[in-house]
Amino acid sequence: MSVVAIVAHHERADAPRLVREAATWLTDHDHETWVHPDDAAAIGLDELAAGDGRSLSDADLVLSLGGDGTMLRTVRLLDGAPVPILGVKLGWLGYLTEVEPEDMIAALRRYFEGAERGRWVIDDRMMLDVTVNGDTQRRWTALNEAVVEKSESGHTVRLQAIIDGEPFTSYAADGLIVATPTGSTAYSLSARGPVVSPRHRAVLLTPVAPHMLFDRTLVLDPSETVEIEVLGHRPAELAIDGLHVATLADGDVVTFVPSDDAAWFVRMSERRYHQILKAKFGLTDR
Repeated sequence: MSVVAIVAHHERADAPRLVREAATWLTDHDHETWVHPDDAAAIGLDELAAGDGRSLSDADLVLSLGGDGTMLRTVRLLDGAPVPILGVKLGWLGYLTEVEPEDMIAALRRYFEGAERGRWVIDDRMMLDVTVNGDTQRRWTALNEAVVEKSESGHTVRLQAIIDGEPFTSYAADGLIVATPTGSTAYSLSARGPVVSPRHRAVLLTPVAPHMLFDRTLVLDPSETVEIEVLGHRPAELAIDGLHVATLADGDVVTFVPSDDAAWFVRMSERRYHQILKAKFGLTDR
């Protein structure tokens, strides 16, 4: 028997039905299942909510029903726990989700019955550990990116980039993005950053709307520590995977290093990353 936790998008109309279908199949096949309590309350399935303060880290598998945002939230809730995530796409084509809703039960069956036959694989993704002023008590983990950005509309913020302890340059910009290869197709891409295969290990430093001639992304080896220091009188904000986590003042330093933890995604198909990219952007063969 395995324990399967379910995380679901709060606003997708088909989420309650799919949660019930998954829970019924799992229970019928002698697996224990429960829904994250916030999600159960939001979609009206309180009877399936986790009890006794259970954490997603207690599960053997997490079923994530939604889009890439729900997958990011699932990774955040796991907080580095090595639990595989099976993503079911609700809505637009995503980079992180794997399974179409109509194939959900078949995917669950394949996961639990096909381990010995190699019918699925684990796709492990690099993440970043982020701290402010060396305070390990305030540590966040990013799958896509961490962003140090301006607080005030209409103004730039001054940020000093430091690489391996040596100053690189100061930026007058809307912000600086520190991204993983997985995050290269997220915010960094919209700021003209490169697309990097998630099989690669790298750290991307991308300026957002820099008020300077140098506006290129730096692609760094993960062994190179990146620090960003806030300069001047204007405050800045720190966001992790789109979620605001801290307000920064003059002299605050944010440090970014590759995490010892990884995000584990269950992959059922042989579809390559570049084929997902091709479909996302509507590219043709010629």
